[in-house]
Amino acid sequence: MFSSAVAHSVRRWHRPLTLEAGLMGALAVFCLAAMLVDDRQLLGESVWLKPFKFAIAFLLYSATLAWLVSLPHKGSRITWWLGTVFAVTGVIDVGFIVLQAARGTFSHFNTDHADKVNDIGQWLFASGVPGLFLANLVIAVIVSWQRVADRPTSRAIHAGLGIAVFGMALGYLMGGTGAQLVHDAAGRPITLAAGHTVLPGHAVERDGLAGMPITHWSTVGGDLRVPHFAGLHGIQILLLAAIALAWSARRHPWLTERVRARLIGVFALAYFVLVVLLLRQALHAQPLIHPDTRTALAFVAWAAATLGATTVVVMTARPSTASRPRDKRNGHAEDKRSGHAEDERKGHAEREGTGLTGRVGNPTERETDLTGGESTSVVGRDNSLAAGRRSSLPTG
Repeated sequence: MFSSAVAHSVRRWHRPLTLEAGLMGALAVFCLAAMLVDDRQLLGESVWLKPFKFAIAFLLYSATLAWLVSLPHKGSRITWWLGTVFAVTGVIDVGFIVLQAARGTFSHFNTDHADKVNDIGQWLFASGVPGLFLANLVIAVIVSWQRVADRPTSRAIHAGLGIAVFGMALGYLMGGTGAQLVHDAAGRPITLAAGHTVLPGHAVERDGLAGMPITHWSTVGGDLRVPHFAGLHGIQILLLAAIALAWSARRHPWLTERVRARLIGVFALAYFVLVVLLLRQALHAQPLIHPDTRTALAFVAWAAATLGATTVVVMTARPSTASRPRDKRNGHAEDKRSGHAEDERKGHAEREGTGLTGRVGNPTERETDLTGGESTSVVGRDNSLAAGRRSSLPTG
């Protein structure tokens, strides 16, 4: 059961990753407070929004990875060190994002070589981001061929890690969106080598033209952060699905481990297809909330296929298991009907016997005539004969 897999105490989790998750949680709180007192902006959003979003993302992923690495599996020593690499690299990378936010400038794709701090940070990014990706990739390879929990949870972990690796790799696509001219919090012009918004022909602050509330995902062009975000956090979505199914299995016995594993497989495939559709939408310069007709139809087909596959798994699972209690009740009913039928047959036989022979007695005591008449009792006849013999004996 999933509950047994997560029963490990937090003390047994991977300590560097757990510590990183704690630091990211504290950073998220700090950024929220900083937004209230610091009104500086980059591309129309608070300078502290970006480190806040990175803190939340690393908090979720580091905590998930800390739990996952603590599960019993082969190669645990290697995954422990890879988890440590991920934790240290993540703290350094997010730390540079926080530093640049405090300085009121950009952390990603910043080509301001006059700023020596920025140059050092870009070098850290160039080496740190591949380290994060490779560490996660190797952990996924080591764990994905092992069953580290029950079948549904293991399938969620395997598929989730694969989707997460794919989502991380999508971040490299942002480097091909083209340069853009932007301004930092002080109004100084800065050239960024790339960005996250796909909008051909716009080379001036296309990342800050217009965005959705909170996420600030672009509403005028495709935003590669959408599939990147969805892919990176697919493992949390699938694990939550495994938890929900395990909880539902308490009320629905037909949700066996095999059925739940099949449902997680359907969800994993559907989620991967969703990430691919989001990627296609972004690469075609379509905002998330403004898809074209073809993209909208693709999403409708995706939803219909997912619902259909889920329905097939559920409908094929329910009769084979849920029908057993009904069969048992039917069996009791059949027994009762058989008993009543047997009693009726016995009663019918007794009634027929009475009609053919008159009174029904012990066959050793009474002879019966098929015509319905009653013959002399065998015992009575024997007694009469004995009495006659005694009377014929001399008495003197």
